[in-house]
Amino acid sequence: MKIIGIGKNYVNDKSDISALKTGNQLIFLKAESTLVTDNKDIAFPKITNQLIYEVELVAKIGKTGKDISENDAASYISEIGIGIDYTAKDVLGASRENKGPWALAKGFDGASPVSGFKSISTLPDLNNINFSLTINGEEKQSGNTTDMIYNFVEIIAFVSKYMTLEPGDLIFTGTPASGSGQNFKGDHLQAFIEGELLLDFKLI
Repeated sequence: MKIIGIGKNYVNDKSDISALKTGNQLIFLKAESTLVTDNKDIAFPKITNQLIYEVELVAKIGKTGKDISENDAASYISEIGIGIDYTAKDVLGASRENKGPWALAKGFDGASPVSGFKSISTLPDLNNINFSLTINGEEKQSGNTTDMIYNFVEIIAFVSKYMTLEPGDLIFTGTPASGSGQNFKGDHLQAFIEGELLLDFKLI
């Protein structure tokens, strides 16, 4: 099972999308051991003092595909969930100083908490999904998929040029352009799709 992420994929102003849509999608991979499910609490990682949260919709792949066309791409999504793409910002900064990769900064245990999933049939318009994140009862991020630079089908078509997508693969599709920030031990995170609470955990 692969966990695939896309970076810098949302705008605050839809008029910016056309200029930013260069075709060069920013793709990265996360280790399967980063995954946390069933709303389990997460031990605050010892490897960082700067834990940065980004709430993202997560597409689950339902069938095997390679070189998928945009016209067919939606049929490869079986379910949609919501998750947090965590980054250890201090670890990332140290790696960048040596022109190193993102692997350790995004690949530590607990870096990918993901909710239960909703069938794609319950979300009739992939290009109009509302989602949000609250921390300790205060809304920190909210977004709608109309603000994506690359939508679900464009992401799937692009990624499948390079790697075969397989059932169970998860794609983190990007975070709203504003609102991401730092988490601390004891924080309580709750994430919603169309107002429905799906992800609910604490950092302990």
